[in-house]
Amino acid sequence: MLALGLIVVLGPQNMFVFSEGASRTRFREALPVVLTAALSDTALISAAVLGVSVAVLSLSPMKIALTLGGMGFLIYLGWSNWRQTPAVDGEWRRAAEGTLRRRILFALSVSLLNPGAILDTIGVIGTGSLAYHGAAKVAFTLASIMVSWLWFASLSAAGRAFGKLDTVRTHLGRLSALVMWASALYLGYELLFGL
Repeated sequence: MLALGLIVVLGPQNMFVFSEGASRTRFREALPVVLTAALSDTALISAAVLGVSVAVLSLSPMKIALTLGGMGFLIYLGWSNWRQTPAVDGEWRRAAEGTLRRRILFALSVSLLNPGAILDTIGVIGTGSLAYHGAAKVAFTLASIMVSWLWFASLSAAGRAFGKLDTVRTHLGRLSALVMWASALYLGYELLFGL
């Protein structure tokens, strides 16, 4: 439930996977992006559970740099989503129309440079894993990873089913922009009052 609650937020990673599903004629064409997002989350979750969260969050300069960079990243992607119209689909459409290499690199950027994903996995899943030991910790980690993989596959399929409707994409893009901006404000709040 913890992993599902974190992953369903309409952030840049989810929007790109959804757009990728909407842009492809077959699911297997979107599969490289789905796998990139899922493998990126697997790496972040594994690193968080293995204790990277304690090391990263204990270093104030690292936390400040991650937070400030993440705020800028979210504001830019939110603006791109807000401007999205049926005629101009913003960053998602440009990335989705690129080569396979560009699509994978973009998926990596919105997965591994996404402050929400980093802070969620390191700060929440990593911290949550401290309550478990042995087999229970392995089960917690595998369940978090499984939720991630199933979510990205489902999101791409939803993009394929509903993404062709311009009004759905426009409203989803605007909703996603609001979520990204709210996340950027929250990161700023945490930075100011959490130090």
